[in-house]
Amino acid sequence: MFSAPDDATAQRMRNARISACTALALTDLAEEPIWGYAGRTLSGAVTSAQGTGWLRVVAEPPDKAHGKLWDDPKTAQELLPPAIPRPVLHDVHDWQAAGWAYRAELYQHTDATVISRSPVLEHDPALPKTWWTKLRTALDCLAEVPTERIAVREEYIRRAIPEYTGCDIGQIEWSTAHGDFHWSNLAGPDLTILDWEGWGQAPVGFDAAQFYLYSLHTPATAARVRQTLGHILDTPAARVAELTICARVLQAADRTPFYKELAGPVKEYLDATYERTR
Repeated sequence: MFSAPDDATAQRMRNARISACTALALTDLAEEPIWGYAGRTLSGAVTSAQGTGWLRVVAEPPDKAHGKLWDDPKTAQELLPPAIPRPVLHDVHDWQAAGWAYRAELYQHTDATVISRSPVLEHDPALPKTWWTKLRTALDCLAEVPTERIAVREEYIRRAIPEYTGCDIGQIEWSTAHGDFHWSNLAGPDLTILDWEGWGQAPVGFDAAQFYLYSLHTPATAARVRQTLGHILDTPAARVAELTICARVLQAADRTPFYKELAGPVKEYLDATYERTR
């Protein structure tokens, strides 16, 4: 959930959304569609002869319209098991215009509501016990999905952890992760996991670590996350995942407001949990 970009980008993306609706025979229902980071995506409800759906339009320069961020929502639909709750991807439409490549993704509409407007939780959500049970099952199932896709690169881990946390790294164990597992990519009261453009291999416990650390502003919920996912987080293998998320937050704290707000609790958690090498 991000603010609208500059006027030129906003108008270009609105025009792209109109083009996508025309190509897919959709009627736009979104009075205030939702912006992605820097106006890269624009999403909102639509309707067609088949009923209500959700249209996400993505833009990239043509030479970047490939690879993980471009193709992973489609591969997630094809390769992930149904035990991982997510909207069904019904259709994909690609085109180019005025020096930009666009992809329109038409998803199943869901009645679930995104839990937080910000990736970092600022209030304790009222979520049923079944939501937490399904969350644990989904992450356990996802971790076992075989893939060669990469969500977090080892080169980044080995550079960023010492630089931003002062901790050593040691051995890295890997499993499959969503890669951006935060509160504005989760919906309820029936668990729905959104935004699959970054899934792939990451350190064991990566999603659980991000989910926990992004909950630190709300201690009661952070404790519930720890209780639900302790079988992952309270293992030696999850250490690298936690340190990687800490490094990400601290690295971006000077340029991203919600990371700046989270930097203090993350530093406190580092001091209380990990021995620094410098």
